[in-house]
Amino acid sequence: METEKCKHIQLGKGDVGRYVLLPGDPFRTDLIASCFDEPKLVAHNREHKTWVGKLDGVPVAVTSTGMGGPSTAIAVEELIRCGADTFIRVGTAGAVQSDEDYERYAGVIVTGSVRDEGTTLQYVPAGYPAMANRHVVEALARAAARTGLPYVEGLSHSKDSFYGELDPACSPVEARLRRRWEAWQKGNVLCSEMECATLFVVAAVRGCRAGAIMNWGDMDKTIRIACDALRSLIAADREQG
Repeated sequence: METEKCKHIQLGKGDVGRYVLLPGDPFRTDLIASCFDEPKLVAHNREHKTWVGKLDGVPVAVTSTGMGGPSTAIAVEELIRCGADTFIRVGTAGAVQSDEDYERYAGVIVTGSVRDEGTTLQYVPAGYPAMANRHVVEALARAAARTGLPYVEGLSHSKDSFYGELDPACSPVEARLRRRWEAWQKGNVLCSEMECATLFVVAAVRGCRAGAIMNWGDMDKTIRIACDALRSLIAADREQG
């Protein structure tokens, strides 16, 4: 009998292994899959496009989440149902502290996220932290260090409104948005994006591991770092049996 498929990602149990990379853009899955051995496109429904392949002989996958928390939560929930338990978000972000960060850093390895979005409130109360898994963070940090590129570790700001950040003057709550942005700056938040908080909370609630590496636009290097980090996690899991 054909395995029952999850409604949105159109995959069933066993269609993916433990390890999944998560870009937002479906078109980026093609680029990421080109770094796998034996890449194969297995599903594309709505914003969720999935390739499978192997790294060091172990099954891996890449699935696009689409933009924002709701579609990210759906993708992660359904991937977990299919057998995944280790996730790395690979995406782009905007600098929070200063435009100079675009020159100072190659991007951010996210250690935790400000939950300035609504999806995670459907899972846990507001005081619950959105934290990356420390083993995934360490794997990403080591992989980035091997490239010699200056990725910095720190906090992201996860939001629901792209244009609320880009053009707060267009919003009736402009003053509130600007005050909150100043708070993130004073709190040393490093980048702003739309998915990390949801990924971290859903993964934690479901007993899974998640991390994220964000860049200012150079996806090629970031993808290589994420794949290298997956290799490290695969090796560590093998040692632990």
